Amino acid sequence: MRLSERHETFAALHRAGCFVIPNPWDRGSARMMAALGAKALATSSAAHAFTLGRADMGGVTRDEALAHAADLLAATGLPVSGDFENGFGDAPEVVAETVRLAAEAGLSGISVEDTRMAGAHPAYGRDLAVERIRAGAAAARALGRPFVFCARADGVMNGSYDLAEGIARLQAFEAAGADLLYLPVPPGRAELAAVLAAVRAPVNVLAAGPLRGLTVAELAAMGVRRISTGSQIARVTHAAIRDSLAAMLGEGNFAPLLAAAPGAEIDALLRQGAARG
Repeated sequence: MRLSERHETFAALHRAGCFVIPNPWDRGSARMMAALGAKALATSSAAHAFTLGRADMGGVTRDEALAHAADLLAATGLPVSGDFENGFGDAPEVVAETVRLAAEAGLSGISVEDTRMAGAHPAYGRDLAVERIRAGAAAARALGRPFVFCARADGVMNGSYDLAEGIARLQAFEAAGADLLYLPVPPGRAELAAVLAAVRAPVNVLAAGPLRGLTVAELAAMGVRRISTGSQIARVTHAAIRDSLAAMLGEGNFAPLLAAAPGAEIDALLRQGAARG
């Protein structure tokens, strides 16, 4: 699939229905996800940081994030969106520059959150947060091609503000031109319903916390347009490493290895994923 087709496909996915966008962390995981039916992929700042032996939240530079995204773009023919934390800078003009660089790299969209990466990761004040989204949205529109600009209100997840403030920010982000809205990990189904009722733009939901108990069908029926996995699949993989090594080095048995997928199956999936798009 040509890049222009990827961008059109990605934008169309957000206009109707509900889809799952998994988050790979390298070429192999991207190809596995593509082979297993993913319609689009997104980077995960945390999962990427884990591959570099670093912690989440500010563990990756913009240049590294762009190079990583380009690597995932080369792995399959699917559209790719970038999880670009706070846009890699506080100033609105930096967010706009990040949008332009992401577009040059071939991405079909990015998400930008309202969290400072320094210190205890507090939220930006609402006025600055909105100006940052307005600048990013304007840069996205100036590209002259589809580019899904997602605005994140992370303060509920991070404990920086309450749900009412999070909803107020999403409404302001929508008015500032964001294509997609995202409030990670609301406390439950009722709070997610309040988010969905408060805005008109498509909403992304993270399959984490209490929302992991809901199915794709249930989230779709509520009006969710996109479901991302963030670093959750990478964390499952790291849990497998932890549990396997605990059994081998602690208990002295290799029972966890019985669940290993056959190499031939993985090889086939990698070939299929490389051809998807």
